[in-house]
Amino acid sequence: MRKKALNVKPLIQHQAEQIEDRAFQRFSTKNVLIAGLITLLYLFWVIQIMGVRSDHYFLLSICLGAYFGGATSRKIFWGFLFVVLYWFVYDAMRVYPNYMVNPVHIQEPYDLEKMLFGINYGGQLLTPNQYFALHNHPVLDIASAIFYLCWVPVPMMYVVYLFFKDKPLMVQFGWTFFLVNVIGITIYYLYPAAPPWYVEDYGFELRMNTPGSAAGLLRFDEFFGISLFSNMYEKNANVFAAIPSLHAAFPVILLYFGLKKKLKYASLLFLVILVGIWFAAVYTFHHYFIDVLIGGLSASIAIGLYELLMRTQRFKRWLNSYLLLVN
Repeated sequence: MRKKALNVKPLIQHQAEQIEDRAFQRFSTKNVLIAGLITLLYLFWVIQIMGVRSDHYFLLSICLGAYFGGATSRKIFWGFLFVVLYWFVYDAMRVYPNYMVNPVHIQEPYDLEKMLFGINYGGQLLTPNQYFALHNHPVLDIASAIFYLCWVPVPMMYVVYLFFKDKPLMVQFGWTFFLVNVIGITIYYLYPAAPPWYVEDYGFELRMNTPGSAAGLLRFDEFFGISLFSNMYEKNANVFAAIPSLHAAFPVILLYFGLKKKLKYASLLFLVILVGIWFAAVYTFHHYFIDVLIGGLSASIAIGLYELLMRTQRFKRWLNSYLLLVN
């Protein structure tokens, strides 16, 4: 009788997992001390300086749970660390808003938008935002809202895909994503600028601590009888951060790394999302077209810096060292 060949692959995989589990140190002295110190510093920051909110505790719980949960969850923590840093940096803008650093530009972007992209209508020169406000349609309202919701979730879904398919590219994507945020926030502080909806609501007068507004996205809420965007934009960290539009920047990064991965159909989808978000940003009164263009330029600068860094041995060594934490 012929013996059935033994499949050794599951056995080898099981042994590899056992070795990995033994190598993983959940509560080593070093890990506990470093994580404990960072936790205490963060709690001091949010309680004494920021003003604590429920989402601060949620973020801290997720990070600690992922870091100490197990070998796989710790890899996920390191893989998505750039998201945590992005959230922290953006949230920190509440402490010392950009309008306390430099003068807020309200009329200048408005006048520049009219000069470059103004539309003659009814004997008046309108910005594209004002033109679309007179020509809105429920189909465009819904489509714009859906596209606008894609700005962070779709890049994050792509990161999840890369986590399983291409971890080196995932790490590169993540830190390029973080880099474009650093560039964007730097410009926010160098050139605080009001969004177009602010001009429509308040004119050219500067009003500190102005609450956020969902602007044209409110039509989506009203159509469905919900408060999705109104609740979302009430938590806006700073309304004088219209230039550059990071809504416009993120899909550029996404498209670039989709093409880098040679994903033909996904890249086509990313291009559609890019065009949709760029249109929605202007259509919903959230950004001037110049904001969108500068957002795209910021993404291009981040990609250019990434490509330059990838040519240096020091950055490659750092990338490989970081990759060990994710693999």
